[in-house]
Amino acid sequence: MSGSTDRPVRRRTFVLGTAAAAGTAALSGTASAAAFGWSDDGSNYVVDTGANLVFKVRKSNGDLTSLVYRGTEYQGYGGMNSHIESGLGSSTVSIRQSGSTILISVAYGTLRHYYAARSGENNIYLWTNKADTSVSATRYILRTRPGLFLNDEPDSYTYAPTTIEASDVFRKSDGQTRSKHYSKLRVMDYNYVGWSSGGVGLWIVRSNHEKASGGPFYRSLLRHQSADGGGLYEILYYGQNQTEAQRFGLQGPYVIALTDGGAPSSSLFPGTLTTSWADSLGMSGYVGASGRGRVAGVGISGRNTAHAYTVGLANSAAQYWGSARSSDGYFSIGGVLPGTYTLTVFKGELAVYTTSVSVTAGGTTTLNTIAIPSSNDPSNAAAIWRIGDWNGTPSGFKNADLMTYAHPSDVRAASWTGNVVIGNNETASFPCYLWKDVNSGILVYFRLTAAQAAAAHTLRIGVTTAYANGRPQVSVNGAWTSAIPSPPTQPNTRSLTNGSYRGNNNTFTYSVPASAWQTDTSQYNVLKIDVVSGSGTTGYLSAGTAIDAIDLLA
Repeated sequence: MSGSTDRPVRRRTFVLGTAAAAGTAALSGTASAAAFGWSDDGSNYVVDTGANLVFKVRKSNGDLTSLVYRGTEYQGYGGMNSHIESGLGSSTVSIRQSGSTILISVAYGTLRHYYAARSGENNIYLWTNKADTSVSATRYILRTRPGLFLNDEPDSYTYAPTTIEASDVFRKSDGQTRSKHYSKLRVMDYNYVGWSSGGVGLWIVRSNHEKASGGPFYRSLLRHQSADGGGLYEILYYGQNQTEAQRFGLQGPYVIALTDGGAPSSSLFPGTLTTSWADSLGMSGYVGASGRGRVAGVGISGRNTAHAYTVGLANSAAQYWGSARSSDGYFSIGGVLPGTYTLTVFKGELAVYTTSVSVTAGGTTTLNTIAIPSSNDPSNAAAIWRIGDWNGTPSGFKNADLMTYAHPSDVRAASWTGNVVIGNNETASFPCYLWKDVNSGILVYFRLTAAQAAAAHTLRIGVTTAYANGRPQVSVNGAWTSAIPSPPTQPNTRSLTNGSYRGNNNTFTYSVPASAWQTDTSQYNVLKIDVVSGSGTTGYLSAGTAIDAIDLLA
């Protein structure tokens, strides 16, 4: 059912502490596995999978109120249940059994949500059908009791003494920062998130995200832990630093999977999960495998083999992606809903080719070798010097790796200020982000030959996102200053401070006249880059932008 790539999964391992071990006995014995089936305790539908899992769904609102595995309760922290959003409120909840499957249906206004259990499995399959904006965002949060799993991803641990931004970014006494936003991972980088400890693994296996938005490179919160417990997320739509309009329709399945401590079965992963058993359940918006198609490409020529390439499909109704094979660019994306899509080839995260493809139910759309024109990749242009690489990310720039899991004020960050000399480790010296109130006015020093100084040149600055309309204005040697460029379309929420550089890639070009250059070739030319905008506030929430590459063309 998925166009997910076949990428390595990320395993998270936790160590069970003595406090958790001591609490296990107190929580055990609340339910035990018996025969497959369901019952009604008055407030909840109680489902026994006939394996080691018993769970309860509240009849009044569709909350998951209990998750008992091998006699231990895992659900709940802070008196809260697991649910869509922060709970749907009064809903119509029904249950029915069809052979070896039990389906619980939740109706809340125009939204439909489903839980399914299969006989003999320690899994809960979930689908969510959001038809409109009456529910502002769409997430499912699985809340877990405190003390059962200790945290091995400290940057997502949100229990810290000082709040430094909004109500979701914190600083510890040692200067390190924490936030539930700091996941490090793009959607395409993981198949599941969760914890493992004491012979028990608790996971959420993500869906194929066909009805989500943001594409394969989108970053969003995946999980967090605090002193009160932990939360695992399946984000179906999230507005933070979002580049696309919201999509609607049935999303799933995503799976709550419990194991003996190991990773969830790869048979549950997007792209491998087979759910033909769900074809006859009557879920609103459900489309089985026979109603879907595939897109396959023979290969992609014109690639820079030093980079990974991804192929994406997107229209207003759905999105999919797949990796291009490194040897020849072959790709195959299955489980695609019928329709016409924009196909985009990405070098890293930079779009270098687009076309249109149509997909039919039960069919395969086969494409001949895609030839990327040389001019589509800005790296192919001859340059006098270049800082970074044109790949749609700030990779290689100063602090770039850290910024996917830390706040810019984090003690681990190198200084955001400091000038740069071409030929002296310039990429690693140049900060990945520029802000109007932090490091605007950075200077780049470089020399030109007499022939180069005698000609006009084009300067390019590529950015991956911007906050509060931040964009670069440049000057050269104090003798020439560019006009202030118009702001490109970018997300209008936080980005640079919550672990995401991913917005809309844009290239600013500046025509620098020959009169701006130093005529003495022994002297450095000085490029000054300022961040301009009338928006933003102060510090790291002043207008800013993330850098992809900077070059001076020959």
